[in-house]
Amino acid sequence: MFKNRSTTPELMDDPKVDGSALRRNLEELEFINKWLGGNEVVTQALNTLWDKGQISSELQNTLTIADLGCGGGDILREVADWAFEKNINATLTGVDANSVMIKYAQQKCAGLSNTYFLQSDVFDSEFRENQYDIVICSLFCHHFTDAQLQQLLQQLKQQARLAIIINDIHRHPFAYYSIKWLTYFFSRSYLVKNDAPLSVLRAFRRPELIQLFKASGFFKYQLRWQWAFRWQAILYPNH
Repeated sequence: MFKNRSTTPELMDDPKVDGSALRRNLEELEFINKWLGGNEVVTQALNTLWDKGQISSELQNTLTIADLGCGGGDILREVADWAFEKNINATLTGVDANSVMIKYAQQKCAGLSNTYFLQSDVFDSEFRENQYDIVICSLFCHHFTDAQLQQLLQQLKQQARLAIIINDIHRHPFAYYSIKWLTYFFSRSYLVKNDAPLSVLRAFRRPELIQLFKASGFFKYQLRWQWAFRWQAILYPNH
């Protein structure tokens, strides 16, 4: 079961899924990611870029960041707080193909300035023609097959000027059974009960990510394991 990535689609990826069920799913996912420390993987990666001086003083006034598969907008809010603390004038864009998620994220991010939303598939020209300094893929990559993900990374190599940040799951038995038991006892969302453990089965081991990065043309990157069973990757486009 853990040897290879699962190809079973997650229920939340069905565009016909009920809107109220999807919103309940987003609420629970935000809680899970916050309390298991998953969102910190993204801000820690941003801090790595900051500490290494890769966000120049000029860029601090014009920094553009896109969050792909933005869901409920919780990552966007974390990034907005990070930018405020660093005194960075950042323009944030949340991208999602699902209109329910876009509307929910707009409501949750209503108090944020310089934050915009784009309802688009990441392979559509409406998104593909844009460029950003940093592109974030937080719990996004495991929704794709290896072939789709390679296509996406090759595309983002042209769209991201500075870096691509990936936060995703380590496919591991402990991660699978832990989230399966936790959601069985505490979740009220049928989507979370199904998709949370399935997302672990769709996720990655280190050699798989390295192979994907190299196949996509990335030879300069950082890949780190983070608690709780997360991979943090920073990919550098090297245009």
